[in-house]
Amino acid sequence: MMTFYFRRAVCLSSLCALLSGLPSPAPLLAQAVQSAAKPSSTSTPTITTSDGVQLYVQVSGRGLPCVFVHGGPGAGSYGFEALGGRAVESQLQMIYLDQRGSGRSASSSAKDYSLDRLVQDLEDVRQQLKLEKWVVMAHSFGGTIATAYAAKHPERVQALILVNSILNLPATMEATTTYGYALLPAAGRPPLDAAAPLPQRWGMVMGMLGQQKLMGKLMYASDTAAARASQVVRSQPQRNQEFAAAVFQRPEYLQDFTAASAQLKMPVLVVSGREDYVTGPDHYKSFRFPNQQAVVLPGKHYPFQESPKEFQQAVSSFVRKLPRKA
Repeated sequence: MMTFYFRRAVCLSSLCALLSGLPSPAPLLAQAVQSAAKPSSTSTPTITTSDGVQLYVQVSGRGLPCVFVHGGPGAGSYGFEALGGRAVESQLQMIYLDQRGSGRSASSSAKDYSLDRLVQDLEDVRQQLKLEKWVVMAHSFGGTIATAYAAKHPERVQALILVNSILNLPATMEATTTYGYALLPAAGRPPLDAAAPLPQRWGMVMGMLGQQKLMGKLMYASDTAAARASQVVRSQPQRNQEFAAAVFQRPEYLQDFTAASAQLKMPVLVVSGREDYVTGPDHYKSFRFPNQQAVVLPGKHYPFQESPKEFQQAVSSFVRKLPRKA
């Protein structure tokens, strides 16, 4: 039952989803990408993981290397690149990575979509790009993967940038269920049984939001922003959905990672949307990183699109304080 509801709602959300001194490391990283990346059958740049899965990786911009860990689950990095990533490429050399079974990356022939494997994929990419450290930026569900990676490889993470990130998925599902149910027309919505299991309540609400074309109101502060994001998603050349369908069969993704955050001492920038009821507007307050700063921006789940100037300013201010050599 839980898997059915998750699959149904995740597919709906994926359709809407959619950072002086020393010389820039851009030339060296570009050379590393050319060396590590190989053309796939569709002539897109790829890196092959230690278990043989081809991952789409694209590097753009200049500055400290920064890998983007997308959400969805399974949304791919294309939406962020088009709607927010390019604005910070003057401060960060963005490494746009599509996770296995997501976006433009290949599926796992072994159907291995465990959290440990996703963490190892990040480490495989870092090693093949010959980076000692990098900044790790995550959005939404990607926060779970980024935090797990930072916990296992803290010496490789120069800083974390968590954008509307989820560290406790069940807690965010409660926020989404409550707010999403309120968006449904009162006359036509069925009663919401508070005693029903959370996946059932969440799946029912997400399914009805999709049927009534209200997902945009859940995720975006304006119809214009929702329409632009939808257009970007439709223009994406390739969308692999296997990870989205498989991820919630793995119980490790349902853990509460806020406790682990207390042990991570690298600098952390937390960006949250003031009205983000996908993640939960107060979800970031549960984070316990010892060296974190939080910035709350106008908007809902995509502040990099809805408040681009403020997002760019927050990231730039944070990045300027980091050591220039990673």
